[in-house]
Amino acid sequence: MASHQRIRPFNTKETYPEQNLDNDLSQGVVARGTTVFLRGQVSQDLDTRESLHAGDATLQTRKAMENISMLLAEAGSQLSHICRTVVYLTDICHREDVYLEMGRWLKGVHPCSTGIVVSELARPEWVVEVEVTAVIPD
Repeated sequence: MASHQRIRPFNTKETYPEQNLDNDLSQGVVARGTTVFLRGQVSQDLDTRESLHAGDATLQTRKAMENISMLLAEAGSQLSHICRTVVYLTDICHREDVYLEMGRWLKGVHPCSTGIVVSELARPEWVVEVEVTAVIPD
C-alpha cells in the first residue's frame, strides 16, 4: 500500500458547480495504513452531491454520521474506532439537537471532541458539519 490511500477522490467543480473552483480533494485519507482522516461531512448524498434536509439540524447530523460510517467502512474502519471529532455549527441553538443525534451514533466510543460555532458553512442550507479522525485496528 502507498503511504496514503485516498477515499472517494473528487474535484470541487463537481461538488460546487455554481462556484469557480477546481480543487482535487478526497472524502478521506488513510495515512500509513492506520489513521483515517475524513473530510468534514454534511447532509449531502456523496454519490449525487445533492444537499439534504435544509435547515434541519437533527436530520443533517444523521446524514453526516451516515456518511462518516460509510466512509470509515470503505477505509477499513468503523465508528467505534473514531478518536477525534470536530463539530462545526452555524448557530449555538443547534448544539443540543446535533449532540443528541451524534450521541446515538457514538455511544460508548468516547472520542475527544471540539465544537466550534462558525458564521456559515460552504452552502447556506447546511447548519452542521462533522469531521472525524479514526484508526484502522490491527
